[in-house]
Amino acid sequence: MLSLKEVEKHYDGFDLQCSMEVQKGCITGLIGKNGAGKTTAFKAVLGLIRKDGGEITVFGKSVESLDVKDKEHMGVVLSDSGFSGYLSVKDLIPVLDSMYPKFQKDWFLRKCSEYRMPMDKKIKDFSTGMKRKLQLLAAISYGADLLILDEPTSGMDVIARDEMLDLLREYMECGERSILISSHISSDLESLCDDLYMIDDGKIILHEETDELLANYGVLKVTKEQYGQLDRQYILRRRKENYGYSCLTAQKRFYQENYPEIESEKGSIDEVLTMMIRGKAL
Repeated sequence: MLSLKEVEKHYDGFDLQCSMEVQKGCITGLIGKNGAGKTTAFKAVLGLIRKDGGEITVFGKSVESLDVKDKEHMGVVLSDSGFSGYLSVKDLIPVLDSMYPKFQKDWFLRKCSEYRMPMDKKIKDFSTGMKRKLQLLAAISYGADLLILDEPTSGMDVIARDEMLDLLREYMECGERSILISSHISSDLESLCDDLYMIDDGKIILHEETDELLANYGVLKVTKEQYGQLDRQYILRRRKENYGYSCLTAQKRFYQENYPEIESEKGSIDEVLTMMIRGKAL
């Protein structure tokens, strides 16, 4: 569905060097701290910036060769762009209807009513969360096969986020669609994504299936003495602590079985990301 192969973009003080893939029928998450390169990668995929190297293909075609018909099969929510603030939702409907032949007006109106979207209010007066909700509804409303979502739940409260995640699950029910999504709210991605890429300083530092990460990754809490006796062949990163070390592993069960005296914690997305970025490789 979507592929980035050794994609490069160079700015003063920042270099993107990124390879990743989004399979048909899958939701792929891209996570990293602010400034890690998530939005740059998204803009390269959408052709909003000119890449300096590598290859990007969408629907089996290079991103540069996508035509209007191809782009009608993509739905987009970017964190730093949106609709004109001087439009209302009522104003937006004929715009979407004219731009997208498959625009589902009845569905869009029903969802706007369900989510209590103010139809006559100017979009510039919406809350950040309401703007994201409108962008997401619009992106889904014309039957796109691929959604590119950069922080789509930013600014939403917990109830609104849950509603939007349900909307994305509903969108995926046909089994032929795909989503590339970034979010700084790890719980959203844990419950939604099939696989995850972690990016730091413009480079992919980890790619793992979400279930695999949650089941097998862990953080060991060891004293200096325990660390000296530890079999470190499955340690990915270590971090110095007051009591000794925190150690990230992708083989949690190995250490639970062979070192039952060592405290181990489940490797949440936040824990794994923190250790991959702030920990040191052996």
